Amino acid sequence: MKIRILAVGHKMPAWVEQGCAEYLKRMPREMTVELVEIKPDKRAAGKGGEQVREAEAQRLLEAAGRDYLIAMDEHGNEPTTLQLASRMEGWLADGRDVALVIGGADGLHDKVLQAAHWKWSLSRLTMPHGMVRVMLAEQL
Repeated sequence: MKIRILAVGHKMPAWVEQGCAEYLKRMPREMTVELVEIKPDKRAAGKGGEQVREAEAQRLLEAAGRDYLIAMDEHGNEPTTLQLASRMEGWLADGRDVALVIGGADGLHDKVLQAAHWKWSLSRLTMPHGMVRVMLAEQL
């Protein structure tokens, strides 16, 4: 099974890359994890947050393809470690690749949230994108 973390954003600081690499190298061989950075949309004159989120949503959904889509969302489900492990076993048994989606500065567009098979929250708090990447890698 392949898990792809699709994250809207630019190259992260070294501590984020090191933290992610440290946790992801611990993954079992049957689960490979890849981080894919999706270019954020630029804010231009007259272009609001809704338009930015919609453009980013298009890129995220194209990148996710037919994968089992999980939206990282502060309003999503907050599973326990055991519940998450059970879900991951189910993903592995299904043999389907998984795309975990992290939105940009303006969050995820409704198109992504509606297309998601599951919405997962690491916390009810809004967190910096770098921290979300490291925490997500650790939880996997």
